Amino acid sequence: MDYSVKAGDIILSEEHFSLDETLDCGQAFRWESVPSDFFRTYKGYFKNYPLTISETCKGKFILHNTTEADFLNIWKDYFDLDTDYGELKRRFSEDETLSAACAYAGGIRLLRQDAEECLISFIISQNNNIPRIKGIIGRLCEMYGGFPDFKRLEGVTAEELAPLRAGFRAGYLEDCARKVNSGETQLEKIREMPAEAGAKELMKIKGVGPKVAMCALLFGMYKTEAYPVDVWIKRVNERYYPNGLPDCVKGVQGIAQQYLFHYIRTGAPKESKV
Repeated sequence: MDYSVKAGDIILSEEHFSLDETLDCGQAFRWESVPSDFFRTYKGYFKNYPLTISETCKGKFILHNTTEADFLNIWKDYFDLDTDYGELKRRFSEDETLSAACAYAGGIRLLRQDAEECLISFIISQNNNIPRIKGIIGRLCEMYGGFPDFKRLEGVTAEELAPLRAGFRAGYLEDCARKVNSGETQLEKIREMPAEAGAKELMKIKGVGPKVAMCALLFGMYKTEAYPVDVWIKRVNERYYPNGLPDCVKGVQGIAQQYLFHYIRTGAPKESKV
């Protein structure tokens, strides 16, 4: 990663990064592609800090109207820019399927999201599609004047969340807010646990199953060993890894999962597609 400051913008060079592959792959729900004069531009948020970011050409980016302090204190961490994805992909290339996945979508990066926002978002994501998830989250932000933390959700009821049109998920959000605010669920303690133990704690929340728990750990707590399994990854495991994942992904299974998930859904040859 190299960067410079120019006229109030951050000019970033990062070879292993693509806005489409990172911001539109289902790991975060508050980014939108917007028209611009650049190759690609997105607007979105980390918590309630806004950002407009453009990809001008391969490996070149502009973070618009951003101070160097905000870049170093917020966005460098959020986009995981201190992690060497080139070295990760070199490791993954030891496996044939992962090598193909990395070659197909080599610009994927793991977004290091806020733990509270991530947990809420993935509770909303259950049995849902991305446009509807974004709609519910958008209405949640309108209701609270920004994405609410659990403190602002203290005492909230499913009935009060009815305007979100979140259906049964409103009851899950009510239970989650109650457990976090009472101290029954302690996210900072969960962050320090191994992924499997942390997932068991999160699954004490009503409606949080293994996939949502692992997503919260991976995307919201940077537990890179967390390995969310949905219908796509279940099929990947059955077809390509019936005896378990290869040794080259140990400790970073969650990052490997991102490449596999994107590749199998959209890029694998038809005869290999699951």
